[in-house]
Amino acid sequence: MIIDISQEVFSCHTFPGDPAPVQTHPMSISNGDICNLTEFSMCAHNGTHVDAPYHFINDGKTVDEAGLVPFVGECYVARRDGELTADDVIDIMEAARDADAAKRILIAGKATMTASAARAFVQAGIILYGNESQTVGPEDAPAEVHLIMLGAGIVLLEGIVLDDVAEGRYFLSAAPLNLGGCDGAPCRAYLINN
Repeated sequence: MIIDISQEVFSCHTFPGDPAPVQTHPMSISNGDICNLTEFSMCAHNGTHVDAPYHFINDGKTVDEAGLVPFVGECYVARRDGELTADDVIDIMEAARDADAAKRILIAGKATMTASAARAFVQAGIILYGNESQTVGPEDAPAEVHLIMLGAGIVLLEGIVLDDVAEGRYFLSAAPLNLGGCDGAPCRAYLINN
């Protein structure tokens, strides 16, 4: 079964201060044009999107340099609310290793990464971390957690929708748009229940 875990772009949540997506229609069949044509503008971090290291690290990898490996493969979904601690990470990683899916971790629920949890995920050797919020760290102070994780080369998948997704192992596809030189990119993320 394929489970779409992406937000619809034009009605998506946006991080405070980020511009919201906008669409216009320069051509329309109903106006006598030969076809319908949509033009849009958006922030690279609107809706379901990825953060490349370059988002917070000036000499970090950009989206196109990150490759596809982190974004496609087995993942583990855990459900947590509140602040994630290093002890939470130990429990999550034990379950993920038992499921043979310990490289990509997705957190369902209203979880906020702490610096100690970020360091524990770095130590665990994950290559992708995803969550439902529009940012990994606390919304009012996201820099520290981003610097820890992106500094270790972990790519971030933010703004996913895991409302009805049970804990366990899945196959993840969250390949970002190939935006050369960019710090982030929108993606169409989905899980395959295997």
